[in-house]
Amino acid sequence: MLLQRLTEYGERTAGKLPAEFYREKQIHWVLDIGEDGQQGRLLHRKVSGRQRDQVVSKPVPYVQRSGTKVPPYLLVDTAEFVLGIAKADKDGEVTDKAKDEAERRHGAYRELVLRWASTSDEAAAAAAQRFFSAGPVTFSLPDGVEATQVEAKDTVAVMAGTRWLHELDSAQRLWAQEVRSRKGGAEERSGLCLVCGEHRALLATIPEPVKKGAVPTTGGSNEGQLISINAPAQGRDGATQLVNTPVCHQCGGRSMAVLNHLLASDRHRRRFRDDGVLLWWTRHGQDDSALAMFFDDQPDPAEVERLLHSVHTRPAPAAGGGLDTDAFYALSLGLNNARLVVRDWIDVPLLAARRNLAAWYEEHGVWDGWEGRTRYVPLWQMALCCGRWLGERYAPKSAPHGLEPELLRSALHQIRPPARALPLLLQRVHADRRIDLPRLALLRLLLNRSPNPQDHLMPQLDKDSTDPAYRWGRLFAVLESVQHEALRDINTTLRDKFFSAASTAPASTMPRLYRDAGAHLKRLRRDKPAAANALEASLDEIYEKVCDDLPGHLDDVQQGRFIIGYSHQRAEDRARRRAAKEAKEAREKAQRETKTADVPAQADAPQLSAS
Repeated sequence: MLLQRLTEYGERTAGKLPAEFYREKQIHWVLDIGEDGQQGRLLHRKVSGRQRDQVVSKPVPYVQRSGTKVPPYLLVDTAEFVLGIAKADKDGEVTDKAKDEAERRHGAYRELVLRWASTSDEAAAAAAQRFFSAGPVTFSLPDGVEATQVEAKDTVAVMAGTRWLHELDSAQRLWAQEVRSRKGGAEERSGLCLVCGEHRALLATIPEPVKKGAVPTTGGSNEGQLISINAPAQGRDGATQLVNTPVCHQCGGRSMAVLNHLLASDRHRRRFRDDGVLLWWTRHGQDDSALAMFFDDQPDPAEVERLLHSVHTRPAPAAGGGLDTDAFYALSLGLNNARLVVRDWIDVPLLAARRNLAAWYEEHGVWDGWEGRTRYVPLWQMALCCGRWLGERYAPKSAPHGLEPELLRSALHQIRPPARALPLLLQRVHADRRIDLPRLALLRLLLNRSPNPQDHLMPQLDKDSTDPAYRWGRLFAVLESVQHEALRDINTTLRDKFFSAASTAPASTMPRLYRDAGAHLKRLRRDKPAAANALEASLDEIYEKVCDDLPGHLDDVQQGRFIIGYSHQRAEDRARRRAAKEAKEAREKAQRETKTADVPAQADAPQLSAS
């Protein structure tokens, strides 16, 4: 199924993919043989890492090769193949063995080029025939360039005047035939391809691996094969390679070309900091704003609301004939040595994927009482908030290993986040003494996706909730407001001193804090009677509903409900203050307008004479 979806994508985007068995590569040197093929000039195209904008990169012939007698690529290869430059050892010395191998490789390269040139009637192919049939390659160097600058591992391409020889149609056709010959095995096999369902010539091995560095890994980076069975113990009935996985040349080459194309695409790829990568695409390839918003990690409140509305709105009966047939695909990959590891594969209707994303936003959105809107958090922040807080930002690379891909899987499948996330989050909340938007969002998500319906929470303050931990959290928020109103310039707040103790053992902490609030309320009755009356009413309304038989210690879920109750009460208080501020501004504005209207009325009033 995976190879089928990759091949379908390749058929739809054939114009964006390189030629068959071609791969993007950086060109270090260009061997210009001229339009007549009489003389070779080596042009320098090697640049430093700081000059990335000047890099010459082209799709060039490529196939995986291994062994001691590796065969050449057509026209574009290393300087060892193209120019016959031998490899130096660690001490910088060139051994006789290295010279012999370089001579062999150069001879095999020239033989392959001449075989191609003999099958083409193009002028550039005739120039190549003339140049490479004259014996080992000779060339001149530009002024200021030494021969020692050309390393055996450098990539060299061939041009005839202004034509890249490897881009000619005849070169691409012959290279495809050459790869099929190499990858078809010693015995040519044909059969039913599992991907396309056609009876065709079959591959013995996958021709193209995933590029080195395309899949992040904590170990050494390497190329990776999607299908690799090179030991009898790994295959069914002791069969190796693709004997039990029949894939034709066209489907095998195209699927791997598409895989490398997606891995190089910023739009369809999400690389994880630890290791691994996630690729995604749709069947029809149309832009979807909800998917783009999610994978770009830029949640826009207006776009989220449109997504939620589209998912929750019941379609009209007449819309049944226009069902969306688009599908969503996602592939999560890791790397183990030289083998790709498929960690997750998603193949669902696009509508189902949109529903899962809508649930993700709906279940983690945090109500902002001051701004009067729901705020949403990028997924990477929800993973990073389980790391250390440095005072102004979260410590880079402090998120728990693997948490980001686990949260991403939770979003795409609409399943519970990993069980370790809640204790990790609570540990950082208590250690940092900080509750912010990303941590509240993750906490809401963890509780809303609990299998226990009693853990599910309203997005805003739930005054009818009977959960004791939730009410204790609300009470703590009001006690904090009492202290803040009474002592504006205090250095250490109630939350700084008592939040961890209150959220883990409220039965032994909260009654004492409630009694101590009496002194603050007494001061407020004298200085701010209106605030004292409002806060005292809130305290009494919450405290009378709290039971006295709380356990001595709250478990992780109860601590989470305590924190949510605390944050909901604070958001409600901010919303109340915002409403009071707006009402006050409205009254003052009305008074100013009334005074302005009275001034001309008094000026126009008739003046009475004293006589």
